[in-house]
Amino acid sequence: MMRIGYYAHHHGSGHCRQADKLAALLPNNARAQLTVFTSLDINSYRFTAIDEQQIVRLNAEDERPDDILVGRAGEYWQPASLHYSPVGNSDIQKRSHQILDTIFQCKIDLMIIDVSVEVAMLCRAASIPYLYVRLPGIRDDTPHLGAFVGALALLAPYPKALESAHTSEWVCDKTLYLDFIYSQKAESYTYESFIDILAKLSVGGEISAPKSTNLPSIETQLTDKSGATIPVITVIKGYGGHKAIDEKLSELRSLLPNALIVSLGPIDDDKRCYVDISTEVNDVTPFICHSDYLMMACGLNAVAQAYHYDTPLIVVPDDRPHNEQVVMAEALVTQNKALNWQQFKTLMSVNNGQPESIAQAIHGRNKPHPTTSVDSIKENNIEENNIEENSSEEINAVTPIAAQAFMHSTTAHPTTNRWFKNWLLPRLNLTPESTIKD
Repeated sequence: MMRIGYYAHHHGSGHCRQADKLAALLPNNARAQLTVFTSLDINSYRFTAIDEQQIVRLNAEDERPDDILVGRAGEYWQPASLHYSPVGNSDIQKRSHQILDTIFQCKIDLMIIDVSVEVAMLCRAASIPYLYVRLPGIRDDTPHLGAFVGALALLAPYPKALESAHTSEWVCDKTLYLDFIYSQKAESYTYESFIDILAKLSVGGEISAPKSTNLPSIETQLTDKSGATIPVITVIKGYGGHKAIDEKLSELRSLLPNALIVSLGPIDDDKRCYVDISTEVNDVTPFICHSDYLMMACGLNAVAQAYHYDTPLIVVPDDRPHNEQVVMAEALVTQNKALNWQQFKTLMSVNNGQPESIAQAIHGRNKPHPTTSVDSIKENNIEENNIEENSSEEINAVTPIAAQAFMHSTTAHPTTNRWFKNWLLPRLNLTPESTIKD
């Protein structure tokens, strides 16, 4: 069995969350061997699949006043293969030692890097095999391409159908597509249970006061789904950034003056006046399943949760490096999985704000919200994944088979060499010029 190390970038909680979801796919004995490296503090994200002693909290990599050269020192001083490389930075020296020493002491066989060109180059220079997580977006700059070349393979935590047309063919050929990774077991939520959740939130202490509606009367009107006249729109945001979507809230309120608008996640104080409920929840499934509309940015974790539902989705990409969310939004719209903001406004004007009409425009069919999600997600996963893997453990019904197969493959081979040649290479469309024979 191979020992896996996972480097999780500190921007937002998404990278640590991704590591946690992959860890949850491992058998317990293999999960205990996983080591996560991150400079994100414990209060920003708490892992559920692994223990704290399995996490190496790295020194920060910020510039220091005593650096000899800053992180981006310009032409003739900045290596083209790196995005950021201060010289004389004691924190980076310490974190590099932390990474290499832990890899050596824990006998880590394979690193998964999510994401850092600099950590990738550190591993390659130290002859440590790594897989590089390839996020959406236009990543054709020299540092990224170098990290891609240096990897045994690239991991895409999204379906191949959402790949950008701008991605080079060789990059796609070297990529293992894991589909969206969503390992939380989805519960069956009825519409009535969703209304009950809204009712409890309406008297909770963490919410905004109703701004344009009366929640008790809304609860009464929404109890009968077939006769409900007030649309429910849920706005889902993460901590990686929510400026773009918050800026749309005033216009959203104008478009849907009588709607019940629920904001899940962070929200700027000056935008609370445009929503009826502002809170955070542990499980967004009932909101995704039973809202009349969903409005989200295009972070991977959020899109992964909503992707297999038929609730009309409006995407408002946040500003990210390499157009990460813009590219994902374009792919979702192209695949008829979502509307962009302008399309939503146009359809609202011609369809009188009817969710069924907008769902028809997105999906090409008129399908009611499901009362349970497990079966539909399982069917989609089976149809969209061709990787087969024999396993003595039952595959989670809401877990993409590709991700499960990938994680289990690392437990089925005694060395990285055998795993690379016997499992990984046959699944790629690209091979090295030569490999050393066993």
